Amino acid sequence: MIREDLRNIAIIAHVDHGKTTLVDELLKQCGAFRQNQAVADRVMDSGDLERERGITILSKNTAVNYKGIKLNIVDTPGHADFGGEVERVLKMVNGVLLLVDAYEGPMPQTRFVLQRALELGLKAVIVINKVDRPDARCDEVVDEILELLFDLDATDEQLDSPVLFASARAGFASLSPYEHGDDMTPLLDTIVSHIPAPEGDENAPLQMLVSSIDYNEYVGRIAVGRIENGILKQNSDILLTNYHATRDDIKAKAVNLYTFEGLKRVPIESAQPGDIIALSGLDTVNIGDTICDPLHPQALPFVKISEPTVEMAFSINDSPFAGREGKFVTSRNLRDRLFRELLKDVSLKVEETESTDTFRVLGRGEMHLSILIETMRREGYEFQVGAPKVLFRKDEDGNTTEPFEEVVVDVPASAVGAVMEKLNARKGELTKMGNVGTRTRLEFLIPSRGLFGYRSEFLTDTRGEGILNTIFHGYLPTKGDFTSRQTGSLIAFETGESITYGLFNAQERGALFIGAGVPVYAGMVVGLSPKGEDIVVNVCKKKHATNMRASGSDDALRLIPPRTMSLEQCIEFLAEDELLEVTPKSLRIRKTVLDHGIRAAALAKKRAKQQQ
Repeated sequence: MIREDLRNIAIIAHVDHGKTTLVDELLKQCGAFRQNQAVADRVMDSGDLERERGITILSKNTAVNYKGIKLNIVDTPGHADFGGEVERVLKMVNGVLLLVDAYEGPMPQTRFVLQRALELGLKAVIVINKVDRPDARCDEVVDEILELLFDLDATDEQLDSPVLFASARAGFASLSPYEHGDDMTPLLDTIVSHIPAPEGDENAPLQMLVSSIDYNEYVGRIAVGRIENGILKQNSDILLTNYHATRDDIKAKAVNLYTFEGLKRVPIESAQPGDIIALSGLDTVNIGDTICDPLHPQALPFVKISEPTVEMAFSINDSPFAGREGKFVTSRNLRDRLFRELLKDVSLKVEETESTDTFRVLGRGEMHLSILIETMRREGYEFQVGAPKVLFRKDEDGNTTEPFEEVVVDVPASAVGAVMEKLNARKGELTKMGNVGTRTRLEFLIPSRGLFGYRSEFLTDTRGEGILNTIFHGYLPTKGDFTSRQTGSLIAFETGESITYGLFNAQERGALFIGAGVPVYAGMVVGLSPKGEDIVVNVCKKKHATNMRASGSDDALRLIPPRTMSLEQCIEFLAEDELLEVTPKSLRIRKTVLDHGIRAAALAKKRAKQQQ
């Protein structure tokens, strides 16, 4: 059975190359919205964090109708840390739309997602986006894409992929870079003619691979996937099984079926092979499960998701300010929330430790874990996290290996020296260098731990003009020890409230993170010391009154505005002996050991050991 009335495609690209904007335009031009309907930009980025950061975090499904053919479209993330989202949804589709920026060309994530698509034998339609940019270089980018296809051992059929030129923002696509079209019709026609229609046997036993999980407070967990064979009817008996036999088979009932129409889920009574549907009423379903006929259980293989490379320790908050601002503060709350996240994020791992209050959380990168932390604090959780660490492994010969990243930076010519110096100091190796337009593009191979804490330095060195992109390269022999953080911390001496007089004296030692009137506790980090060692400062110190004191003398104390740190910057700043206290209202960096005496004794012992 070939479904000529249906096409299933995923839109894949590097971050900021215009995937979500293109989906917006396809929805508009295919009549998914009323003429007078107010529609936000990047309508598929429905999460608060997605809209704030301008990135797609979760894959999402939508569908449009074009000339009587239904196009199921999956919008995927472009950031490397969310590559697991892309890998699993590719099993739902028969072809991909590869978007490439007309100026930047193929970037690290472009290579990653295209390689995954080619390995699965999917057909591709290549779209050069943002052709209306004044610095667009369409012909060069087409050549770069062909080189990439050769590098990835594409088949002859994949090398003949059609190339279109579009501007998602302006709403047009054309077959020539020199002619701007009127609308997206050339792209839609190419999708229909080039992407194969899904196939399946409607008379065979039911098989549906669960590629995504959604959650709704009213109906619980919602499984999303494509029906490979058979027909699924509402209220029919089904069986949940797993290809890797990670658990026992579970009998269930298909309570509610939905198909995708525009931004809505529309209830249906039955679904055929090729349909991408959502199915509710399955409390125990997991990503990678196969929904099948109870009389003929046959599981479908699930794509192997890349392993995590970074870990952080999540623990309950035990600071002097614990429990003041959070709604969920116990280890049971923290454990339940972390394990609930595993149900929808296949590239995350959570492990229990010897302590009942601490959990190891393993992810694909700092961004991956910081999104989880930010989501949890917005839900009312209060907890602590340690500094990120890379996961070392032993190879077949027993040698220690560590994860490496491919780093691509686009910088102004004036910043090339500073960037190369910093990355070389972090054990980075320059692999390629060239000019792209008026800017210089540098490519490095660097240990993942060498990038910890570097992004804020990079923005400073390039005066905010640099663009830094990374993608996981693989495990290579470890590069040995190096110091990624050159600065120390300013640590509060006593518990109390910060005073202008104390802050004025402390700011001479470094850059402060807090202003006046902020509650602090002994051992809390209140600033950055340019020296490579920690300094204890008394920010609660008051000026003692005397009979010689002039009125208004405190008014002359001028404080430098404190440095406001985002969650990512706080995580980057953390040293090995520091923790980040996360609450719904505050982010506080603190020493793991709050007592100054114990810390000083441990430091003296460490130095004595090094001298021996």
